Parts: sequence; C-alpha cells; structure tokens
Amino acid sequence: MAIKVSLVEDDARIRRTVADWLGHAQGMELALQFPDAESALERLPQERPDVALVDINLPGQSGIECVRQLKPQLLATQFVMVTVYEDADRIFEALSAGASGYLLKQTPRDELLAAIRLVHQGGSPMSGSIARKVVQFFQRPSAAAPKTDALSEREREVLELLSRGYLYKEIAETLGVSYDTVTTYGRRIYEKLHVHSRAQAVAAFGQQQAKTLRPSQ
Repeated sequence: MAIKVSLVEDDARIRRTVADWLGHAQGMELALQFPDAESALERLPQERPDVALVDINLPGQSGIECVRQLKPQLLATQFVMVTVYEDADRIFEALSAGASGYLLKQTPRDELLAAIRLVHQGGSPMSGSIARKVVQFFQRPSAAAPKTDALSEREREVLELLSRGYLYKEIAETLGVSYDTVTTYGRRIYEKLHVHSRAQAVAAFGQQQAKTLRPSQ
C-alpha cells in the first residue's frame, strides 16, 4: 500500500513543491495539506496519515505544540519536523513532543522521499548536522534513558519489535493480536517510560539492553 503523507506548512510555495514531489513519487500518496497547526489539529486525527511532515515555525501554535497534541491521538503516525532551525533546544523539544525525525528545509527531493520511507519503516531520519547533535547529546555521561523495568512481558515484546523496525500492523500479525491491541500496548509503553515517540522508546530499550549486556567491572 502507498504511504499516506500529510503536510503542515504555512509557506504555500513549499507546500506546492513538496506536494508535487509526493504526487510523482512511487509508493506514496499525498493526503491533506494544512497551512497552520489549528486546522491540522482539527482534521488530521480523522485523516490518520502514515507520515506527517510538520514545519516548526507555523503561525499561531508552533509545529512542536501541534505534534505534542496530535501524537497521543495518532500513535501509528510518524511525525517528521521540516525546518530551518538547527539549535539543540528546538531539536530535543521536537523529539520530546513526539517527532520521529528532523529534517532541514533545504533537504533535496530524493533525500526527503527516502526519509519518508525510512520513518515509515520505523527509522528516525535526520539531516546530517542534526544527527550529529543528537549523537553528542547521548554521549554525555549524564544522559540516561528511562528504565524499562516497569514494562510487562508483552509490552517488552512489543518494544523489542519496535526497536527492530516493525510497524504496528506487522507487530499485530507477529503476536497474533489486533492492531488496536498493539496501539494500546504502544500507549502504555509511552506512559510507563514517560516518552512521547517511537524514537525515544527505542532509545530507552537500546540503552537498557546495552546496560544489561555490559560486563560488570
């Protein structure tokens, strides 16, 4: 099935350009477009796209606040921020709000389409300079991931599959449960780990695994 993509972007020229890219991209389907956060908040929960590209600097509510409000309603939708900002505060605020990717607006067509495919497959696409800042953050000695001890056995299974790049639909098929059941597990995982996105949950799982496998001194 085609990847259904929605746009939240106030610049009409950029919206037209990206819409044209998506309209001619194999395996992608352009869904609704929104010029501001308010209209996206009203209609996007009914649209339920696979991926939403969201500008940070929107008129009215910011793109970050838009994602923060939409993510709990759309756990299966992957949000990617598309912006001109590279400062660390905005990057981590966006990721904490629920974004799974962070791209600069000058990202070329082929890279943007590849990023959409990657995030749909469970990855976290980021422009090179952005990824470097994220790596530097997690290399800080004080950086700590939430503990996964509070998760049930089934929730751990779901989180492990998420870390391997499985989509919710694929997890449902693998575990022999319904799609809605998997989204419920996903919501519980987010709540117990105090995270807001797949990327944060997977990071918590990865760091906990690394700690478990690390030999004692």
